[in-house]
Amino acid sequence: MKIEQIYTGCLAQGAYYIESNGEVAIIDPLREVQPYIDKANKDKGKIKYIFETHFHADFVSGHVTLAEKTGAPIIYGPTAKTKFEAHIAKDGEVFQLGEITITVLHTPGHTLESSCYLLKDKDGKDYALFSGDTLFLGDVGRPDLAQKVSNMTKEELAGILFDSLRSKVMTLADDVIVYPAHGAGSACGKNLSKETVGTIGEQKRVNYALRANMTKKEFIQEVTDGLLPPPLYFPLNAKLNREGYENVEDIIKDAVAYDAETFEMVANEIDTVILDVRHQDDYAKGHIPKSIFIGIDGDFAPWVGALIPDIKQPILLITPLGREEESILRLARVGYDNTLGYLKGGFDTWKNEGLEYDTVNSVSAAMLEEVLDEAEEENEKISIFDVRKEGEYTAEHIVDVPSTPLDSINDHLAEFPKEEEFYLHCAGGYRSMIAASILKARGYHNVINVAGGFNSIKKTDIKTTNYVCPTTLK
Repeated sequence: MKIEQIYTGCLAQGAYYIESNGEVAIIDPLREVQPYIDKANKDKGKIKYIFETHFHADFVSGHVTLAEKTGAPIIYGPTAKTKFEAHIAKDGEVFQLGEITITVLHTPGHTLESSCYLLKDKDGKDYALFSGDTLFLGDVGRPDLAQKVSNMTKEELAGILFDSLRSKVMTLADDVIVYPAHGAGSACGKNLSKETVGTIGEQKRVNYALRANMTKKEFIQEVTDGLLPPPLYFPLNAKLNREGYENVEDIIKDAVAYDAETFEMVANEIDTVILDVRHQDDYAKGHIPKSIFIGIDGDFAPWVGALIPDIKQPILLITPLGREEESILRLARVGYDNTLGYLKGGFDTWKNEGLEYDTVNSVSAAMLEEVLDEAEEENEKISIFDVRKEGEYTAEHIVDVPSTPLDSINDHLAEFPKEEEFYLHCAGGYRSMIAASILKARGYHNVINVAGGFNSIKKTDIKTTNYVCPTTLK
C-alpha cells in the first residue's frame, strides 16, 4: 500500500494518491491531472477511482478531466447532484482497491454532500481518514459556504456538522491517521494548523471543536464566531465543480503570446485586467500603467480570487520569463479561465519599444522613521495606511495609523488622499504593493510603498502599540 499527499502550498490544498497492487485512487485532484496519470504509469498501476470529498469552493478540482482521460468513475458522497456522470455513493459503501478498502462516511455540515473516506488496510483495520473539509488539523470546515445551496442557516449546518463529527469521526480509534484537504492559509476554515498530517487522538486533544464535553450549542457558537466573508469566487468555483469545465490544457494552448503593439491594442479594445505577476520589486521599477500587481510567488490564487470578483474577467498577463504557462495554469486552478494571453518577452519588450510605463516609489522603514521624525519637528501629520488583515492590525500596529485591509480596500478609497503623498505598509511588502497598484490604477499617484513592511518597521524606533487582553475583574 502506498499513500502520497500531494500538497500545493499556494492553495494550502492536499490531494492524495493511493495505490495497492497496481490499483490507484485519487482523492481531490488538482485541475492539472497529467502528474497523477504519470505517477500511476510509473507504478505500473491503473487509476480505478476518483474520490471527491465535496464540491470544492476554493479551487477547481481535476475530477472531470481525469475521468475523461482515464475512464475512472468520479465518486461523490450521498446527496451530491452533478451535471456530469458520477457515482453517488451510499453512506457506508465500500470500494475495493487492491488489498485495501475505502469506505464512504457521509459527514454533512460543511456542505450537505461532504464525505470522508476511511481507508482500511489489508487486515481490515482502520488506518487513515481522508477528511476533506469536514475535519482539519486544529479546526473544522466552516458551515457558512453552503447556505444558499442548502437553504439552511450557518447555525443549522453547524449543528449538522456537530452530529457528523461525533457520530462518524470521533468514534474512530486514536491511532487513525488524518489526512485533511487543507492546511494553514486556506479560507475554508479559521484556525488551521501548519501541519498537514495528524491523528484522531491528537485532534481530540488539541482541536477546539472536538472537545469531549462540548455541547452542540457551544459548538455552533464557537464554529460560527469570527467567520470572515468568503472570497467572492468561492460559489463560482463550486458551480464549476458541480457542472464541469474546460480542459486546462486547452486554456493554456489557446493563450496568445502578444507582441507589444498587439498587447496594447487588445488591452485598449477589450475590457481587460492587465495582471502583472512579477516580483513586487520589479513591478515597482516599471510596469504598464493601470496594470494590477499580484505576484505569482506570494499568495497568488487567494488574492486573485479576493480582488478580481468575476472569474470570467478577460485577463492579459505580464509574467517573469519562462513562467507564462505556470501563470495561466495557476489562474485556471481557481476558475479564471479567460486569460487571453501574455506579453511575449515580458515587461522588457514593452520598455524596449519605448512605450509609456509607470513606477511605484518605495522607502525603507528607516527612511520612513526619518520622515516621521522630521514631520514631528515641523508639527506636520504624515498619512500612513496599514493594509494587513484586521487580526494582524489588532495584535500590533503603528500608533495612530488606521486599518485599511487589502481585501476591502475598495471600501476605503475615500480615506486615501489624492493630492498629497501617503504611505502604505503590510507585513513584508507584498500586499502593500498590490494595494499600491490598485490605487494607482484608480488615479492615486502619490502613494509610497514601505519596503519590508511592518516586519522592518518593528526594527526601528517607530512607535507601535500592542493589543493588551483586558484583565478579568473578580
